[in-house]
Amino acid sequence: MNDTPARLLRLLSLLQTPREWPGSELADRLGVTDRTVRRDVDRLRELGYPVEATMGALGGYRLVAGSAMPPLLVDDDEAVAIAVGLRAAAGAAVAGIEEASVRALAKVEQVLPAKLRRRVRVLGAALVTPTETGPTVDPETLAALATAVTNRERVRFAYRSGDGGETARHVEPAGLVTSRRRWYLVGYDIERDSWRVFRLDRVEHPRATGARSTPRDLPAADPAAYVAGRRTNWGTPTFHAKVSIQAPAARIIGRLGDDPGEVIATGDTSCRLDSTRDDSPEWLAHRLIGLGVDFRVHEPPALIAELRTLTARLDRAIGTP
Repeated sequence: MNDTPARLLRLLSLLQTPREWPGSELADRLGVTDRTVRRDVDRLRELGYPVEATMGALGGYRLVAGSAMPPLLVDDDEAVAIAVGLRAAAGAAVAGIEEASVRALAKVEQVLPAKLRRRVRVLGAALVTPTETGPTVDPETLAALATAVTNRERVRFAYRSGDGGETARHVEPAGLVTSRRRWYLVGYDIERDSWRVFRLDRVEHPRATGARSTPRDLPAADPAAYVAGRRTNWGTPTFHAKVSIQAPAARIIGRLGDDPGEVIATGDTSCRLDSTRDDSPEWLAHRLIGLGVDFRVHEPPALIAELRTLTARLDRAIGTP
């Protein structure tokens, strides 16, 4: 790559990935010598980009935090993913992120090429983000834990249990999972010598320790599967819901806080919800009514009772004797 400005932009794009790049790997990616990589790194530093170099067999180059955020360099697919993700974040259970997501989305869409802007709008029109109530997560907590997962770095934090008790935790984070309007951290609790799931709205003051996580085998296909398998063992009260719905499964999936496989097609125009819930019968009753289709609840009795309460409230609202 003989075009120096283009090569510098490519180098900056690579360094924005959260990892250390050995000089030899950067040279291979750019098609230049190690010496050229060193000169290009020096040019980036002269332009104000804080590129840090570490020595040794595991050393390399990485972009660190500076006094100002450099321009982000992303490809077409990454730009579309960012824009669609920001649309979804406007309704996510992260405290205070809605307005910031809308502002960031406006900035991203302003500089998107026309073809990418159309892709974002088509995807955004198909994306339905329900407005929910429930516990929210501090965005700084989410960012700190996401960084620890990416860097495979141990973290310490305070954790509140369901009864309000607080404990100190030392964890090797494996992944973050969002399920049914809540965020979870899957990690190996070092002091308790076992895998655990932590609700992020109960995590406080997380901080990375600088120590690398030990490679371990998660007893599930991935963190999301581990969270799904552990749900019924948590302290959160659960109930089992069975509901017949007069609508195609494709129209219902994702609208009832369901996980994959919990909405089952029973015909071309009908489906069934068969789900172990960790939300409330009241929330599910409102969501079922909001579907705008006919349905029949088979269990639990608490959900049937909640629907009767809503029916009586509606009757009073319209003056029905």
